[in-house]
Amino acid sequence: MAQTEVAQAPGTLATFGLGSCVGVTAWDPVSKVGGLAHIMLPDSTQARSKDNVAKFADTAMPDLINRLERIGGVRRRLVIKIAGGAKMFDLFNDDRFAIGRRNVEAVKQSLEKLNLRVAAEDTGGNFGRTLFFDLDTGKVIVRTIEHGEKLL
Repeated sequence: MAQTEVAQAPGTLATFGLGSCVGVTAWDPVSKVGGLAHIMLPDSTQARSKDNVAKFADTAMPDLINRLERIGGVRRRLVIKIAGGAKMFDLFNDDRFAIGRRNVEAVKQSLEKLNLRVAAEDTGGNFGRTLFFDLDTGKVIVRTIEHGEKLL
């Protein structure tokens, strides 16, 4: 959780336990470099410590893109896919507790500031997800207990 990884093909990146968290993949189909961020919270403005930039959408997205550019990725070619952002517990009707939805919105806003758009997504619901990202093909498989596998 709350981490970012970048790598070059061949290989697979994965993240597990996406509930309200959001997994973000970014892939350059020409240079075959990709990155995966596991984001826990929408923004860092209220954070006591900002040591872990991967924890927040507003800091993780620029970090992920910068790291990809350092290993040969080109921003305008990046294909972005996201998964997660579930509402895991229906205990509160208070919108402040809709962390999953807020995480998805924050990721999209952060990407928009970087002139990037989401190409595919599997977000929302009330179930957890596991994400597998193939660096050779850019395929993202989202696995859930309730719904099996989905290709993004």
